[in-house]
Amino acid sequence: MVVKPRKTSSKNPPILSHEFVIQNHADIVSCVAMVFVVGLMFQTTQPLASIFIAMHHNATPVEELTYGQEMTYTTGLKDLCAVFFYTLIGVVVHAVIQEYILDKIKTKLHLSKVKQSKFNESGQLLLFYVVAVLWGGDVIFREGLLFNVSALWRDYPNIAMTFMFKFFFIVQMAYWLHCYPELYFQKVKREDMPARITYATIYLVTIAAAYAMNFTRLALCLLVLHYAAETVFHVARLIHFADKPSIAAKAFSVWNTLFVVTRLASIILSVSTFWFGLADNESVSFVVRVSGLAAVVSLQVYMLQRFLTFHLSRRREASRLTATAEAEAKKAKQDKKAKKAREAASKKSTEEKEISELPEVDQNTSKSLRQRGAAKSK
Repeated sequence: MVVKPRKTSSKNPPILSHEFVIQNHADIVSCVAMVFVVGLMFQTTQPLASIFIAMHHNATPVEELTYGQEMTYTTGLKDLCAVFFYTLIGVVVHAVIQEYILDKIKTKLHLSKVKQSKFNESGQLLLFYVVAVLWGGDVIFREGLLFNVSALWRDYPNIAMTFMFKFFFIVQMAYWLHCYPELYFQKVKREDMPARITYATIYLVTIAAAYAMNFTRLALCLLVLHYAAETVFHVARLIHFADKPSIAAKAFSVWNTLFVVTRLASIILSVSTFWFGLADNESVSFVVRVSGLAAVVSLQVYMLQRFLTFHLSRRREASRLTATAEAEAKKAKQDKKAKKAREAASKKSTEEKEISELPEVDQNTSKSLRQRGAAKSK
């Protein structure tokens, strides 16, 4: 008797395959991040590991710090190492949010694959925007930028940042940088990639440029304004996915208003800073001022153009659907009338055929009865 070997099926993909890396990318990246954290525990590797984790380029020497004084920082090349490390942290946090929050909500909504991709995108961005708005708003309040517009360009270019101020921009650059590997880890469809790459690149380039050129105060205010409006948009989008169209329509209406107001406010702040505030600053050339203003205004006009194009296309589509519905209703009404006319003609021809088959006396009697019925109906 020959015993056949039992077939064993394993759902685990081969090690180092694409599927293996995608399924375990959070664990792999967290292990890489732990290498830098463990490096802080040893004296020989601590200087190197601290470059990736701690904030550097102190503007206030440690020996000159007084009790209660907060250390300030400037920008420098070592910030690239910090951006790399916190990009790894961003990948891990993204995976945790996806697995323990979004996936559980998504299973209850029973969404299609197309809506699942958009739901994941809006869910991740919503959480990031909420944290960024609260964090940025706190920094604006602490820096005294809320009711003092002149603080946006005061002391430029010697603008020192507090720890939370600098850390905010490091996290911003790290978050938008981590969006590129997430296209692979999240298996984003090829047709969805261009849009995501475009807005991630715009965010990363503009934030990095503002950070490198010390326009951090203006960039902070513009980011908080923009993120606040985008928060409302993604809330409305998630409500739409939850199949609550009436509430989603109201939320989208609020976002439409906030979007336009945010664009105008961003242009006003940029003109006030670049054209008027820095006009008397000899350390800033005219080319830098005009280039910065042109970049911000062009970006706002680009977003407004996309906003208007989207709404105009939706209005044209709605008009087309309305015209199609009206034409179909009119055609159905005409078909109904034609059907009634055909039924009446068929009924009349049937009656006439039945009468013609009767004897002549019965035909005269039937015709007289029909004439009397017609006279009574009149």
